[in-house]
Amino acid sequence: MKPTQLIGPLLEGFFLEHLLAHKRVSPRTISSYRDTLHLLLLFVRDRTHTEPSSLRIDALDVSIILSFLDHLETERHNCARSRNTRLAAIHSFFRWVALCDPLSVGLATRVLAIPCKRTDRLLIHSLSRDEIDAILAAPDLSQWRGRRDYALLLTLYNTGARVSEITALQIEQIQFGSTTLINLMGKGRKERSVPIPTESAKMLKTWFRELESLRTTVAFPSSRGRTLSRNGVDYILQQAVDRARTHCPSLIGKRVSPHVIRHSTATHLLEDGHTIEFVSLWLGHESSQTTHLYTDIDLVAKEHALGKLAPTHAASFRFKPADSVLAFLKQL
Repeated sequence: MKPTQLIGPLLEGFFLEHLLAHKRVSPRTISSYRDTLHLLLLFVRDRTHTEPSSLRIDALDVSIILSFLDHLETERHNCARSRNTRLAAIHSFFRWVALCDPLSVGLATRVLAIPCKRTDRLLIHSLSRDEIDAILAAPDLSQWRGRRDYALLLTLYNTGARVSEITALQIEQIQFGSTTLINLMGKGRKERSVPIPTESAKMLKTWFRELESLRTTVAFPSSRGRTLSRNGVDYILQQAVDRARTHCPSLIGKRVSPHVIRHSTATHLLEDGHTIEFVSLWLGHESSQTTHLYTDIDLVAKEHALGKLAPTHAASFRFKPADSVLAFLKQL
């Protein structure tokens, strides 16, 4: 029997030919798959004492993949969702292996049969309008960074953008006019336009004039004019939340992430009476089924429905037939 292929050429073809040329996946997907396979190869090297450059594809059998997944949860303390994300990357790689290496079809089939782990569906958390206002009031507008932070956080809330969308936002993606639109490029290379209020548009115009001295095209850059990282946006938000807790005690004990701001935007749109389909388009969801998750936290709608219910202490009514009806039944 011929020996199976080395992993190196298969990995090179997977990233350069399959992901980039054939599928044209996003840089974020490339990074996620790269990190997964890097961790897997390091794990296999520690177990087999074989360098990745000398490793053949049959070394990645089902038992070693399952051990790696257990390692992620027990030693790296990944949650089940993170484990499933890593497994999705491994599945994608082995679909490519099955296509390119006929000798490894059986191995690929067995790896592809490894199931994802079921996860709990946790309740989505959002912030009230008062809590959002407190966070937006936290940045120090007398400082350059404070004005940058305010513009970033306000745009994050107005658009419901993902962190990746807000960090990649370029000045040219904002179209000023009677209705100011922000063009966002979301998951799956899906572009969408989101309108923002007039006052927010005026604020952005003022902010962009201040950016002219930096000669940057990034809408919310670092002090050096470079693109902010995800951790940078989270740090800006945490600083604002820490200051806002002084004036808004309800924020104490709450974990507020950029995605919670996105959840809050969706919830407030639903509270204002917009449909699920409208909010789905606003957020750039692949399917409106994803947006249905936000109905679980639409407390205003729940309270409205509760108000229509009869109070529990109300007397129940039973049908009591008239005497003529009873007489009729007795005659039958």
